[in-house]
Amino acid sequence: MAAIAAGVLAGGLPYAARGSGPPVIVLPGITGDNADPAGRDRRAQLRVFRSLTDRFTLLVINRRPGLARGAALQDLAEDYAKAIAHEFGGRPVPVIGVSTGGSIAQLLAARHPELVSRLVLVSSACRLSAGGRRVQRDLARYAAEGRPRRAWASTGPALAGGVAGRWCCTALLWLFGRRMTAADPTDLLVTVAAEDTFDAARDLPRIAAPTLVIGGARDGFYNPQLFRETAYRIPDARLVLYRRKGHAATVAGRAAAREIAEFLG
Repeated sequence: MAAIAAGVLAGGLPYAARGSGPPVIVLPGITGDNADPAGRDRRAQLRVFRSLTDRFTLLVINRRPGLARGAALQDLAEDYAKAIAHEFGGRPVPVIGVSTGGSIAQLLAARHPELVSRLVLVSSACRLSAGGRRVQRDLARYAAEGRPRRAWASTGPALAGGVAGRWCCTALLWLFGRRMTAADPTDLLVTVAAEDTFDAARDLPRIAAPTLVIGGARDGFYNPQLFRETAYRIPDARLVLYRRKGHAATVAGRAAAREIAEFLG
């Protein structure tokens, strides 16, 4: 496998890249801050879709560090639009949006259709469920209180689809929570606040790119109805819904990677 390259795109968006072939942009899920991940964290972000790196160059692009309080997800989508237009000369590229990254990807594809050739939404829908909003509010509250382990552990039950998985996720996130949260959690707090009011339902009919929506019926941040609504509102979108998978298992599963590889062609 090719070595990892890293850098910063126009507008200050940090990225990590791996693979060979045409570029595929990945907008990742929520992170403790928006800095360039290093070492093990960087490898983990690229590992999710590692099977694609034989045919494509994956660029995992994080949000811009130092977000201003009150920023909306549309502001973050505009950051991505400027960076992608600058990096690829205005040519459209495939975009994979994961969880929170998928929220931003919907706005990017709807408002800048000239930049997105294909769109994949993984464990992401047009808005969070009520339960998903509660989980993210708890994450932000504990992070703001300086309790990083409690913050990330609180997301464990929403990430896994089964009882054993929930216990496992909660324990692991408690163990690594301190490392996952920056000393200044502002980027995390701003992103959570922006997604709390996010609803792309009215924007979705404007998406022109062929779209694949992948979700798990046991996702604690969304639900089957939201995945179906998202696919229904995007013209000619296709939905893959795994009945027994939760949020994390859908993202990390080989089945989703195979669906994505086939969809990208």
